[in-house]
Amino acid sequence: MSPLVLKLALLGLFALLMIGVGIYCRRHSTDVNGFVLGGRAVGPWLTAFAYGTSYFSAVVFVGYAGQFGWRYGISATWAGIGNAIIGSLMAWVILGRRTRIMSQHLDSATMPQFFGERFQSTSLKLGASLIIFIFLIPYTASLYNGLSRLFSMGFSIDYSVCIVLMAVLTAVYVVVGGYMATAINDFIQGIIMLVGIVVLIGAVLMSQGGLQASLVKLAQVTDASAVASAQALNGATPGIFASFLGPDPLNLLFVVLLTSLGTWGLPQMVQKFYAITNEGAIHKGTVISTVFALVVAGGCYFLGGFGRIFADRVDIARNGYDSIIPAMLESLHPALIAMTVILVLAASMSTLSSLVIASSSTLAIDFLHGCLLKGRMSQRQQLLVIRLLIVVFIAISAAIALVQYNSKVTFIAQLMGISWGALAGSFLAPFLYSLYWKGTTKASCWACFLFGSLLMVADMIPATKTLLPKLIQSPINCGVVAMLGGLVIVPVVSALSRKPEKAMVEKIFSCYDRKVTVSVKTAVGEAK
Repeated sequence: MSPLVLKLALLGLFALLMIGVGIYCRRHSTDVNGFVLGGRAVGPWLTAFAYGTSYFSAVVFVGYAGQFGWRYGISATWAGIGNAIIGSLMAWVILGRRTRIMSQHLDSATMPQFFGERFQSTSLKLGASLIIFIFLIPYTASLYNGLSRLFSMGFSIDYSVCIVLMAVLTAVYVVVGGYMATAINDFIQGIIMLVGIVVLIGAVLMSQGGLQASLVKLAQVTDASAVASAQALNGATPGIFASFLGPDPLNLLFVVLLTSLGTWGLPQMVQKFYAITNEGAIHKGTVISTVFALVVAGGCYFLGGFGRIFADRVDIARNGYDSIIPAMLESLHPALIAMTVILVLAASMSTLSSLVIASSSTLAIDFLHGCLLKGRMSQRQQLLVIRLLIVVFIAISAAIALVQYNSKVTFIAQLMGISWGALAGSFLAPFLYSLYWKGTTKASCWACFLFGSLLMVADMIPATKTLLPKLIQSPINCGVVAMLGGLVIVPVVSALSRKPEKAMVEKIFSCYDRKVTVSVKTAVGEAK
């Protein structure tokens, strides 16, 4: 079998499997709750893998791993460790249970709906809906870019064909099967990612003589620009890229914070907690999700950290940072290249499916049904609109990806930083405080929405970007400032603004006081 036939056969098998799962899950998507949340009956493995695969995509594998591995060397692995501890473990522990309980109590299927019910505010729901719809688009467009690099390397396929293939395949199984199809496919795609990243790390390092030999080569980097940049940052000598903290620990910290803490405010991530089935699933899901993130994210950044020993194959000035990972893989066996393409396709499709469900359900349920039509849409009509919007959203993001490919915005990490910064900066603090603090006010939510989104917009526009402090002119650093600033803004504005109606707040928080019966292995009972 020729290498091309092998690659196409594996790709075709993967596509048929995804579509088959979508058809199988049609019975779970007969109403809005089933289509958007899987009936709130999704088990720990599916939820954990859905969380993990929505987290990591071509943006991480090609964009972030390539760019930050090149800039920080092996110390970029800290980003993967942060993703596992802060972005997965702590997110599940701090947000998981309370999100599931309160979102069910408020009968909310989306984050804007949560804000609307939590604060009895239609305007707050509408504002959140618009922020989500606007800022998920650049994130979605960035998914296609990373995938195109690997398709071009593995199959010599034009970029536009890559976009159409990914868009059509994702649209088919999401439109047919909804959230449950996405969750099952995420599980399959997650297995591919776990196995694939381990195999790829081994193959790439062995091509350089093994781990020890690769570390030695990385420590001996003699690239003039690399040495100059390291010395400019901290007076270091060559060898800094193989060190524990790398050449620029401060900016690396910003990367860790945005990619880790940022998930707490991303609608497509938080929504996974809405659907989980029970307490046991939360405990298991926490462990599974953390291990998944440690292997996949840690592995991606660890692999990217060796990018500089492939400097002879990379032209950063011409092709950008997104060309680093493909250059590291291009000499591998055809079967491994095929597996890599499927790995990144799986990662990107899982993230894309989560994004389009989050955005389309938000626009249909919160904006059209809840605001414009004042709740007059039937379940059937809402389902139809959600499905149509999924197709529209995928088409728009694909079109933007094509335009973006020929524009000045060429780095995946730049697009993702803008999206994550705006969404997490707007929602992280209001959502977190709303789950735990009765004193959170509607005004504080608005203040955070405006601060997070407008700060990132200012960072996108050259005329206003130069007015910002130099440290936060980077989308990554600016996003972190938006998130951390929100954690201060919410309590300060809440203290200064009108307090919410006490009876309403007590009724909402009563969901945490509901009594449940558990087995003796969970609680031994009170003393007699």
